[in-house]
Order: sequence, then C-alpha cells, then structure tokens
Amino acid sequence: MKIHRLTQSLLTLLICLCASAASSAELTGGKPNIVFILADDLGYGDVASYNRESKIPTPNLDRLAAQGMMFEDAHTSSSVCTPTRYSTLTGRYAWRTHLQAGVLDGFSVPLIAPDRLTVASLLKANGYATAGIGKWHLGLDWQKKENSNPTDLPPGNRPKGRKAMSVAWTKPILNGPVTLGFDYYYGISASLDMPPFVFIENDHVTDIPTTEKRWGRAGPAAENFEAREVMPQLTRKAKRWIEQRAAEKKPFFLYLAYSAPHTPILPTPEWQGKSGLNAYADFVMQTDAAVGELMEALEIAGFSTNTLVIFTSDNGCSPSANFGQLKAKGHNPSGPWRGHKADIWEGGHRVPYIARWPGKVKAGTTSKETICLSDFLATSAAIVGAKLPQTAGEDSVNMLPALLGRESKEPLREALVHHSIQGEFAIRKGPWKLALCPGSGGWSAPNDAAARKQGLPPVQLYHLTQDPGETNNLQAAHPEIVAALSKLLDKYVADGRSTPGGKRSNDVPVKLHKPDRKPESEKE
Repeated sequence: MKIHRLTQSLLTLLICLCASAASSAELTGGKPNIVFILADDLGYGDVASYNRESKIPTPNLDRLAAQGMMFEDAHTSSSVCTPTRYSTLTGRYAWRTHLQAGVLDGFSVPLIAPDRLTVASLLKANGYATAGIGKWHLGLDWQKKENSNPTDLPPGNRPKGRKAMSVAWTKPILNGPVTLGFDYYYGISASLDMPPFVFIENDHVTDIPTTEKRWGRAGPAAENFEAREVMPQLTRKAKRWIEQRAAEKKPFFLYLAYSAPHTPILPTPEWQGKSGLNAYADFVMQTDAAVGELMEALEIAGFSTNTLVIFTSDNGCSPSANFGQLKAKGHNPSGPWRGHKADIWEGGHRVPYIARWPGKVKAGTTSKETICLSDFLATSAAIVGAKLPQTAGEDSVNMLPALLGRESKEPLREALVHHSIQGEFAIRKGPWKLALCPGSGGWSAPNDAAARKQGLPPVQLYHLTQDPGETNNLQAAHPEIVAALSKLLDKYVADGRSTPGGKRSNDVPVKLHKPDRKPESEKE
C-alpha cells in the first residue's frame, strides 16, 4: 500500500508540472464540473433521439440531447464491458493488457495498474473532488482470511470439487477506485448478475455477506441486498454526493456507472409494463428517468450552467433484451446497425453519446466526428489545461474541438480500433472498416466458426457510408485498402500506442489473428 500511495503521489506531481501555461481551461472559461454517466448494455437505437423508429420513450435523454450535442459516430473500444471501462478511465485500449477476450468477474484481480493515470487521478491533481458511483467491474484485491488456500477459487466461480476462497469481508479491499484517484466510491464490484451481491463504500463492504443469492450467477450476498433496488440506490447516492458539493468551491468529477439496463432485467414495480413492449424496454425507461433525476439534482444545487454532462453506454444492446420480441413490435435496439453486444459489427460498439455544456457546447447540434470512449482522458486534460505524460492515454484523442463546434479539415482521430468479446480486431479509418475475422467475432450469426464452415473470406472490408449495414464485403475488390489498414493496425500494436508520441510497450504480446475456438459463453 505504501508503495502504491507513493506512486500515486509522484504521478500527481507529474500531472501538476505538466499543466500548460496557456491552458484550454482559460480558453473555455474555467474548469467545469464533469459528470460522466455510463449506461450498461444500452443500444444505439434505444434512445429515441438516435432512432426515429424507436418505440421506447426516453424524454430525459431527448431533453439532454436537445440541450447539447449528439455524436452520431461514437464507439466503445470493445463490444463488452470491462475493456470499455478500462479504456474510458485510462485512455488506453484494454487489449494491450492481459485481458485479451471476455470480461472480468466480481472477484478478479485489478486490471488497472496502480501507477497508471486515470481520469479521476488527473482531475484530482487539478483541484477536483472526485467520486465513482456504480458498477466497477475492473477487478479488486479482496483480502483472504488467514490460512485460506491461495489456489482456491472465489465463491460463485468454483468448479465442482473445489473449495471456495475465504474472503476476509471485514478487511479493506485493496487497489480499487479509491487508490486510482477517486476520493469517494460507492457501488458494486462487477455486473449485477455477478457475485458478490453486496455494496462497497470506499474500500469496505457495507454489509457482511451471510447468505447466498442468485441473479444470473449464484454467490455470497448480503441479506438485505436486492438487485431490483440497485439503480435507485445508486441514483440516491449520486444525488446526495452532488448536494454535498454545493458547500464547496472546488470543481467536481462524478463517474456514474449504472448497472442497467443490463441483466438481471428487473425494473421496479412502478416501471413494470410502462413501455408496452417488454421488461427490457421498461428498464430503459427507468434508466432514462434516473438520468432525469440527476439532471434535476444538478439544477437544484446550482450546477447546471457550469457542468459538462456526458451520457453514453459501455457497448451495444445485449440479446438478453429479446430482439425478436422487440422487433416484432417495431423496435430495434441497434437502430440501423448490424449485430449487437459482443460483436465486431457496428451494433456491438456504436453507442449513443450525448454531451451538454451550456455556453460551450451549442444546443441542438450533432457531430459526425468519429470518437471513442477512450478519448475522455485526453479531452478532460484539455478542458483543465493539463498535458498528458507520455506514459498515459496512449489511445486517447482530445475531442474538445469537436465539443466546441470547431470545424477541422482533417478528422481529429486518425483511426479507431474495435475489439470483440472473442478478441477479434477491426480497424476503422474514414468510411472504411476492416475486420480481421470472417463472422461476427461475437454472438451474432454467423459467428466465426460458422463463417469459416460456410467458406466466407477470412477478413471483411466495408464502406460504412455506402453500406452502413455491413452487408457487402469488399475485401476482394480493394486489396490495397486491406493492406493499408492492416499495416496501420500492425503499427498501432507495435508502437504500444495509436496517438503521437514515443513507443510504449504492451503488457503482453498481442495476436491480431485468432485461431478457431468455441464461442465465449460469457454473458455479462
């Protein structure tokens, strides 16, 4: 712990020394409060402002969009949860770490290295109060009881015949949010269908698990923990934290990571049946209402005019939403895009992204700039006038010019790398997208194994402007584009970064082409 605290102190000093004299903060009128709201498994087509044919009312998100800017070409770095959250907070693609496919669970070890700069540590070093509320899903160091077997697996994740790890529930949880720049944390360790089913406040559980419950997976649970009440509780905690900031003069950063509308799909009684579609649509409506509560809290506390609010999702909609049932009633959670969560196709990672900042972001506007959630770090640095060190934000691009509506002849981002649940890669540059797999790379049909059996080409090349549905594979017609994009992706991997700067090392070797394997059974 002492070593980690020292590392963070040195990191903080470095950030402060890197503050630029003629800062972007001065150009934009000071340091705003920043609220980043991350929904879980919400599809591009689930927000009415993004989908004219949507059958789910989202009045609060529509109002937010009308007051700010909608990005039409926003993407998560991965089509599943953990890697997206890693890149959002660190500005680095998660495939540069040991997490090459799938996601973590509630007992996994931390994915973010203790000396890595995060959005929270950056903003804290620049005078911000910082809070993380909601789903973490980036690993925690749970301490064990004495004499426990270190090779034993944690509760809820053990094969038959293996003894569960004995967690020392009363001991501090190490290397979590409060060691990565967050002054305050309240939330759950991973997805809501992953144990342990208990709330965490700062570095301790709020209640000792004394029973076992099941929401998707079975595991240790606090007696009073109910999955249906998690989103309302997170909203209450976020509102309370905002209220407490009213007595302070320093700016604040709130990272609010909701666990909805991810499984278990459990809208509270007052929202059940509201959509007239199914439980998932009801849950989306409840999520929209929660965002409305946050916006009201900011207004009451007097923060609405100097707060940048960003709302987005961690990946595309999950098939657990029951696409067939929804489409039969005229609603497509992926909107015009092919595929869904887990896939390399657009439906897996193209997400709604709304930014409201009164007086800075022009109301009622849209942007076609290609952006990634990993860009949040570099953009935050620009807002507060800090220069990122070479050791941070290797895949993060400053999108402040796009937010401020400044036109540029060239795209702000050279290219964007996509990653699927199976660890398959794609690279996007301009209208061209090259996927290094024959199928979805995820759960949609055909998956890669089925695509190979069908004799489909080993790579896919699409012109997204002409073919947004990714139906016409042009790899045979444009081998020169396949070669150019492949070369650029090779460079990004070899350089350890996709932004200008000195070469960096990936944590592990990165393989761009994956052998045949069984589909991931992980259901986040």
